Amino acid sequence: MAAARAMWKGTLKFGKSKVNVKLYSAVKEHTIHFRLLHKTDKQPVKQQMIDSDTGDPVEYKDAQKAFPVQRNRMVVLEKEELEKLEPKDSRDIEVTRFVDPTDIDHRWYERAYYLGPDGDTSAYFALAEALEKKNKEGVARWVMRKKDYVGALRVHEGYLALIVLRYAEEVIDASALTAPEGRPLQKKEIAMGEQLVSALAGKFDPAEYRDEYRDRVMDLINTKARGGKVKVTKFRPKKTSDDAVTNALAASLAGMRKKKSA
Repeated sequence: MAAARAMWKGTLKFGKSKVNVKLYSAVKEHTIHFRLLHKTDKQPVKQQMIDSDTGDPVEYKDAQKAFPVQRNRMVVLEKEELEKLEPKDSRDIEVTRFVDPTDIDHRWYERAYYLGPDGDTSAYFALAEALEKKNKEGVARWVMRKKDYVGALRVHEGYLALIVLRYAEEVIDASALTAPEGRPLQKKEIAMGEQLVSALAGKFDPAEYRDEYRDRVMDLINTKARGGKVKVTKFRPKKTSDDAVTNALAASLAGMRKKKSA
């Protein structure tokens, strides 16, 4: 496995203390990116911006940003105006406070990064050990590539990790959901639900979960690249019936017991 490459360098600041760090991505996207070809001659096609009034192509340099504020009304924004609003470049990752890990639930997590030491390892690992012993997470702010970020500084397997957090206006509270309607659940239904949960109890192994669609697409691509042919079977979902909750739970439990006995 190739060594991880740092994508950015910064300085963790908390109080009067500083720790130089390197930022590494903790996740790797595996999205399949297709090239678009003309159906007839199989040549790559290009996307263009088109003037909706004249139909003429528009170069990017001739386009201007605008924001709709009302129907048929937009505020036009100049490039220079937007540049003046960009955050000031900085290498500081400022920790503003330390909180209990339970204060930040999973709804706020967006993207994970590792922070590695850049120079003095003793200060780095001293901070990691202090966070672990105190069972705290730091709330940090920083600017990277002309964008403001807020994140959670935490310890993962002895190393510091920085989790980018969503902003408050991006997270929807559960109280905004419509309350469920219908009859109250019967004791039998609740008991069977608890049995089903117990039957499926186990440890989480991420290796068991893959993007199966991506695997099928890559298998198709590799087979066709070798000159082979693949028979693609169209997925047809099974029809669902309006079984009662009790019958559905009972069927699930029966299936689980049969699977375990086998």
